[in-house]
Amino acid sequence: MELLQGPIRDYAWGSRTAIAELQGRPVPSDGPEAELWLGAHPGAPATVDRDGRPVSLTELLVAEPGHWLGERLVDRFGTRLPFLLKVLAADAPLSLQAHPDAEQARAGHAADDGRVNYVDPYHKPELLVALSEFEALCGFRDPAESAAVIAGFGVPALEPVVAALRTGPTGLREAVRALLSWPEAERAGLVAAVLAAATAGPASPDAALVRTLAAGYPADPGVVVALLLHQVRLAPGDGIWMPAGNLHAYLRGTAVEIMAASDNVLRGGLTPKRVDVDELLRVLRFEVLADPVLRAEPVSPGVLTWPVPVEDFALHRVAVSAGAPAVRLTLPGPRVVLCRAGKLSVDDGVGVVTLGAGQSAVGTATGGPLVLAGDGEAFVASCGLR
Repeated sequence: MELLQGPIRDYAWGSRTAIAELQGRPVPSDGPEAELWLGAHPGAPATVDRDGRPVSLTELLVAEPGHWLGERLVDRFGTRLPFLLKVLAADAPLSLQAHPDAEQARAGHAADDGRVNYVDPYHKPELLVALSEFEALCGFRDPAESAAVIAGFGVPALEPVVAALRTGPTGLREAVRALLSWPEAERAGLVAAVLAAATAGPASPDAALVRTLAAGYPADPGVVVALLLHQVRLAPGDGIWMPAGNLHAYLRGTAVEIMAASDNVLRGGLTPKRVDVDELLRVLRFEVLADPVLRAEPVSPGVLTWPVPVEDFALHRVAVSAGAPAVRLTLPGPRVVLCRAGKLSVDDGVGVVTLGAGQSAVGTATGGPLVLAGDGEAFVASCGLR
């Protein structure tokens, strides 16, 4: 194991306290800090020290793929780390978005000469685990429920959307298409009418959501599209699993996120960036999601995981306490360890590192099982191959 330094992305929606507090730096930070990236994604690779010089993990993987990744991972994923671990800290809503499946990503990247929608040929399923109370929109809820909510706002222009939703799941596509194709000149008026109804009517989670989103996006029909989704409030330790085609948006909170290492995003609103309605509709899965919350499952004493059906990644939480036996964790391929709290030693049989809160480490595929000891909590990212 060796220490890993991750870059911080300064997107405007980021927090000025969460990541700084995690790392023990002064708060507030000089500007928004949205995501801490711990991986080898070429957009912002983490680094390790080599003779006093930071060297990107991407560079090391390409130079020594067998050492870092192992033969199994190279055969399956090529000379790249298939996962990216993040700390995400949102103080304002992110865009509505979805990601393609593996086949869509490959085909889209090959056909998308301008790299407008598909910047790489990889899928991007995601797992998010809350570190604080976390608010998100995730997956379509029962369209009859959405129809009742939108009808309750009493906006005549939305009657065709309500009618489509009342036909059941088959009407979801038409409802989303109608909203995202709303005439540009009429969007501000639509959002203003919904906001006025939400403000004048009885208090409800849906009315509160409209007020929050319209404050930042007063002319974006995504404010209404958001009403088609589950509003999720996660307690620390709760997760949400976002497979391909799942329309979602993060609203507020701090979390650990692990995903397949891709930048393919198809946006659906709540953003000044481009929304390709036709391509988004092609990728979205218009299915009702019964329960978007994914709860942890115990693996062994002190170890939890959130099972997901992909080979690209797996996430484990490890808790150890002073005087208790060390935790031994056998996982394939390279591992990335993020210390969430306390102080831990991490030994993979090749090297030992000591981590404090907010610090991270990486070990190669040549290392053995991880042994974590001390007094604290860590998240361990690995590939999901069995």
